[in-house]
Amino acid sequence: MTAPLPTRLERAVRAALVAIGAGGERQAGITVLPLAPEAYAIRAASARAAGRSLDLQYYVWRGDLTGRLLAREVLAAADRGVTVRMLLDDAFAIGHQRAIAALDEHPNITVKLFNGTRWRRFGRWGYALEIVFGGWHLNRRMHNKAWIADGQLAVVGGRNIGNEYFGLDEEGAINFRDLDLVLAGGIAQGACAVFERYWTSPLARPATETSAAGNRAGALDALRRDLDGCLRDPRATGLLAALREPPSRRIRRGLAPVAEDAVRVIAEPPEKARRGLGARRRARAAGGIAADIADALRAARREVRLISPYFVPGRAGMRLLLDLVARGVKVSVVTNSLAATDVVAVHGGYMKYRRPLLEAGVAIHELKPGPEDEKASLLGSRGGAALHTKALVVDGLLAFVGSFNLDPRSAALNTEMGAFVRNPAVAKEVAAEQERLMDPALSWRVTLRGGRIAWCDEARIRHAEPGASWRRTLVAWLARVLPVEEQL
Repeated sequence: MTAPLPTRLERAVRAALVAIGAGGERQAGITVLPLAPEAYAIRAASARAAGRSLDLQYYVWRGDLTGRLLAREVLAAADRGVTVRMLLDDAFAIGHQRAIAALDEHPNITVKLFNGTRWRRFGRWGYALEIVFGGWHLNRRMHNKAWIADGQLAVVGGRNIGNEYFGLDEEGAINFRDLDLVLAGGIAQGACAVFERYWTSPLARPATETSAAGNRAGALDALRRDLDGCLRDPRATGLLAALREPPSRRIRRGLAPVAEDAVRVIAEPPEKARRGLGARRRARAAGGIAADIADALRAARREVRLISPYFVPGRAGMRLLLDLVARGVKVSVVTNSLAATDVVAVHGGYMKYRRPLLEAGVAIHELKPGPEDEKASLLGSRGGAALHTKALVVDGLLAFVGSFNLDPRSAALNTEMGAFVRNPAVAKEVAAEQERLMDPALSWRVTLRGGRIAWCDEARIRHAEPGASWRRTLVAWLARVLPVEEQL
């Protein structure tokens, strides 16, 4: 049987690997992507070059400009004959049923929703009944993120699909600082395996089974017109300009050679989202990302760098970090400040651990929200930046980037994924991103001065949560004292 000809994307990946000296057997390439325009471009370029398959797994895919532009690329690929599989968390489907149904109408596109129920077929009334009779599952989400083209290029990390993840600064919006890894070559197969496990799970149901929007005549054509219309948005110009260069050049930018056995893509079993203590015990017995991260940290000898937007270590995580410091390991953490966070309650959970960590010698930096004259809203930041990167570096050799937050929700409720990379060059790049975030222009250094917590930068020292209103402070305090940590 004649082997199929390589696709344009496969040729581009091969050329990029040869160009960086990684074209040999068991060699691959990896790129650390902190910049939002580059993160958009690699997704769009890989969709344009794909010839066989696009497998897309996301917690959130918004219907804003970025979401529509990337949906347009996906639809164009399907028109060329590319098989597209989209697996979205059911929480995303609320308000997007018609667009999902229209995409699913395409013969080359199949859409599934994770952890949804047939209640949703009855619209808002069904959603209300779902909350009353089966609402347990609404608190258990598929938080995974993966963009996979032709099984040879995968983008994994923290970014969902939406304007706030790709730097489109709109008035009154949050812009997330985030991080992706591009896996090129054989190492992309790890992400493929994760996708297949979720795609074939009984918890991944065809969108037609859980959507209140049935097939409507002309729905796909109407969606095409809507997606084409987003090209007239002036903000699209910069995103589309980067797509003029050849895919091989786009893939090669920032690509570093890495051995295939140095990369391990991990994910928790989809069954973690099932209801009941039995399922939770099974998931715990099977390990999970929390256990993998704890093992990686315990092995540290010199330095641990942590980046987590929602940082609630819990008692076990606290003991682990204090033990590291006691052994002489340098530990640094970058997380959101109360003024920057988009989830105020989580900051309340973090507050109870901040002082003992500082007393032990852990270096803590909290991201600023942006210009200080911009006021933050009660429950989310407004008009500034918020941290969304989830990453760590151990001893300048091992790096992890993924969807996993260092908090109880990621550990016990949501499903998560990410990639461990044992490579000093990659670890150096992730560490450099933490150093950039720790710059006094972007973050406050949190310290103890005279027994009081202080927030310091080049300009001044503060002894109260900087930039945070009394309302946000009150919400955080309530989350700190109420028994809600397991939900944070």
